[in-house]
Amino acid sequence: MKAYVVHEDGKRGIEEIPVPAYSEYEALVKLISCGVCNGTDMKIIHKKFKGIDNYPVVLGHEGVGEVVEVGSKVKYLKKGDRVLLPFAGELPEGMYSAWGTYAEYNVVTDARAMQDDGLTPEEFALAQNTIPNDIDPVSAAMIITFREVYSTMGIFGFEGGKSLAVLGLGPVGLSFVRFAKLIGMSPIIAMDIDDDKLELAKQLGADYVLNTKGKSITDEVRAIVPEGVDFALDAVGVTSFIGDGMAIIKPDAKVCVYGISEKMTAPLDWSKNPYNWTLQFNQFPSKKLEGQAHDQIIKWINEGLLDPEFFISHRIPFAEMDKAFDMIENKERMLKMVVEF
Repeated sequence: MKAYVVHEDGKRGIEEIPVPAYSEYEALVKLISCGVCNGTDMKIIHKKFKGIDNYPVVLGHEGVGEVVEVGSKVKYLKKGDRVLLPFAGELPEGMYSAWGTYAEYNVVTDARAMQDDGLTPEEFALAQNTIPNDIDPVSAAMIITFREVYSTMGIFGFEGGKSLAVLGLGPVGLSFVRFAKLIGMSPIIAMDIDDDKLELAKQLGADYVLNTKGKSITDEVRAIVPEGVDFALDAVGVTSFIGDGMAIIKPDAKVCVYGISEKMTAPLDWSKNPYNWTLQFNQFPSKKLEGQAHDQIIKWINEGLLDPEFFISHRIPFAEMDKAFDMIENKERMLKMVVEF
């Protein structure tokens, strides 16, 4: 089968590797689509992602696929089911994966069947949920981002009636805006330097949108909320946003960091902060919590309150994978890119 592989020297491209084997509690999945995670994928390509040290690596971690074969003890998956978060499975010796979903085939685990038999599945299996067949399987790659964001909101303690400032409006930041609106947070202040993204944030429910290019984030936010916000969120991984967030929160409030920065250190100046405040990082979503968020996300989609297609700007054929990363390198304008197999 074909897979998209990056080597230690940065060389990347489609290579032939074996179709993965699957165990009695697993199923073989043919990939339909995979979301491109600009931050994670590019940091792995450039050897700047913490914890990824061994190469070559099969990239991709936002896959949607269709079950084509099942193991002998699989009970809750069948051929034709569409599933989220398949992974590479066993790879040839000397090859590694960062989940490995940029490949024509992956595997999934039937976690419920294992639990029925008194076995404990790996946590990631709890997030390998099926999706209804009436949901477009290409735009469904965005559901993985939705679940990561919504479950992270619970970890951060977001709740209705609390104020939120979102710094950075990529697909993740826009998702935070939408979910904040759906759970009743207010006011929601969305910030970026791209007017088109600010318009999208407004459509998704932001109460205020601020183009912060050349402006003081502190002054702009405090003009709206003089006492500061309950939550300030770095949604893209810009270390300076931590400092910006600390200057716009109210006492006993929280600066939340979801985006992963290339730099693992940052100078912190809390002279403009309240005396009491919290800085919380959540950069590796809990697969168990993602699985628990699944039904709510599907419900909002079915009710027309959440549209995965709204967040997608490009659909790219798998054979043209290089194009996606070239676009990121060239800093072209985009929202979510999804690879189609």
